[in-house]
Amino acid sequence: MIPQVLGNRASEADRWASLPERGTPLSLRAIAWIAIHIGRWGARLLLYPITLYFVITAHAARRTSYEYLKRLRGEPVHWWHVFHHFHCFAATILDRVYLLRGEFERFRVTVHGKEILHRQIESKVLMDAEHNQNITHFFDALNPTLAGTVIAPDRLDTLIRVKENLDAGCFIGMLGDRVSGGDKATQCEFLSAHATFPAGPVLVAGTMRCPVILFFGLYRGGNSYEIHFEHFADEIILDRNHRARDIQLWMQRYAQRLEHYARLAPYNWFNFYPFWD
Repeated sequence: MIPQVLGNRASEADRWASLPERGTPLSLRAIAWIAIHIGRWGARLLLYPITLYFVITAHAARRTSYEYLKRLRGEPVHWWHVFHHFHCFAATILDRVYLLRGEFERFRVTVHGKEILHRQIESKVLMDAEHNQNITHFFDALNPTLAGTVIAPDRLDTLIRVKENLDAGCFIGMLGDRVSGGDKATQCEFLSAHATFPAGPVLVAGTMRCPVILFFGLYRGGNSYEIHFEHFADEIILDRNHRARDIQLWMQRYAQRLEHYARLAPYNWFNFYPFWD
């Protein structure tokens, strides 16, 4: 494969993002009310019919789940595997209601690699809030203070805000596996096939000359979560004459770690759109 950076390429993620949202503000508020007033276990019982509904009606997401699980498992995938996949996603959405309300005592969280975070620093997130606006507003309503930690990726002052927050000692969090509209991208091997990954995280880190830490959150069932931090680079330097090659090499390293955790927790993969080229 010849390394290249693909600019402004329409991706399956773009087409997925253009689809109308399936969750309405009313239904999301209803879920939040049930979660808060009835309790987590009562709300979790409702996830089964909700999951079944989406397994039946979300045709594109269901096909993508089949493809992903077949690539991962290397053997036939049945409907109950897809149901489990959808249910895992629904369970994490429900738990965000409690996490955003600061009710951390409900969960057992095991942190790996916390020595990498040698000091407490504030966090900011680069996030595309255009898609899933209903659920974004829903989470903002649960914890309005979090809205101020989001840096929109498509503003003229985005890099300035990133630099200011890095200088202030903040983390900047970016998704490494999602290409959105207008993003530069590169191709990497993931689960034995070529897939498109965003070049943005490497480009931002290379511009800012800052350390890079990988962060993976895994849902382990019940009330258990694992958080994994991994040192990725003290600094990312891109050779001006081999920029596309360097970006691809860095993102391929990320893709290898992503595959490791996908195999470790197969049902935690929540990219429900055609991912492979």
